[in-house]
Amino acid sequence: MKQQERQAAPAVFDHGRLFEGDPSRLPSGVRVAIVVSRYNAAVTERMLAGAARTLAAAGLDRYRLDVARVPGAFELPVVADRLAATGEYAAVICLGAIIRGETTHDQHIAAAVAQGIEEIGRARGTPVLFGVLTCQSIEQAVARAGGDERVAAHSNKGEECAEAAIEMISLLHQIATATGGKTR
Repeated sequence: MKQQERQAAPAVFDHGRLFEGDPSRLPSGVRVAIVVSRYNAAVTERMLAGAARTLAAAGLDRYRLDVARVPGAFELPVVADRLAATGEYAAVICLGAIIRGETTHDQHIAAAVAQGIEEIGRARGTPVLFGVLTCQSIEQAVARAGGDERVAAHSNKGEECAEAAIEMISLLHQIATATGGKTR
């Protein structure tokens, strides 16, 4: 979510503590992983570049960003799970592009990947972000991966996932700090 699109918090909050992540700045010392599909690389490499730029702008040192490349979107969950299981990463961002073909194969892949990624985040207690495009055409996918660099109107799903990761890392860090829990 772009910062300018964020909803303003209610003016009055009178119920204990309010936790809200900062989408612009990472806590110091965190490490982030990105798992990116090589399939549809013309799309996923743009998403990876957007995510890396966004994380760097939030203060992540480039040596604290690890990237794992997998053959296709279907392989994203197994590698994301392995990375999340190490406990070294404050978040794992999954990037892929599934383009509709002549059969329903894309729908089965997309459903399995979405379910796998969601289950990892819940099971590991680590934000695992779903940056997998599910598009009708390569043109739609390119547009959602930053589009033509000469046109600023396009969004980049990699950037959006990195922004969500930053906010979730910040939020979980805030909760852990306030409650005496472990931070990563």
